Amino acid sequence: MSGEVIAKKYVKALVSSVDLSELENLSIIFDSLSKAFKNSKFKDIILSPEIDKVKKENFLLSIIDSKNSKVQNLLKLIVQNGRSSDIPEISKVLNHELAIKKNEFDGSLISNQKIEDSDLKDIEQKVSKKLNSTIHLNNIVKDYNGLKVEIDDLGVEIALSTDRLKSQLVDHVLKAIN
Repeated sequence: MSGEVIAKKYVKALVSSVDLSELENLSIIFDSLSKAFKNSKFKDIILSPEIDKVKKENFLLSIIDSKNSKVQNLLKLIVQNGRSSDIPEISKVLNHELAIKKNEFDGSLISNQKIEDSDLKDIEQKVSKKLNSTIHLNNIVKDYNGLKVEIDDLGVEIALSTDRLKSQLVDHVLKAIN
């Protein structure tokens, strides 16, 4: 089974047994563990078949320093089932579920220049109202001739391309001439 499918199973079980504040706490914990996977030494320890599972459990529990029995039991279960490598994916799925529960999503506003903060907030408010959610946008400056709003968790992409507008305008003028 793929890591995403496994992660969804763990998160589904987890979400059904915790409230929103616990879910937020779990998200923070799994985010920190997910970031730790970027460290090659951490990754070597966690993924090593030569290190005992109990030692891996204790190592993970010492990093998060949580007294929450649900968190401890979940991490023990993940390690015992040999799913330590799925922690980053579990973190990703957990963040997605949290965003859905809070109806709050992050997205990107892609443009070829920096958008003023006041304009960005205005766009956030309008997109939030349209999608009936709270949307937070991050301005990404790329070589894109227009504006594009992407909200991956909602599968939303809104694009306004000046090249496309010019092309459509030319087509419209040509049709009007003929």
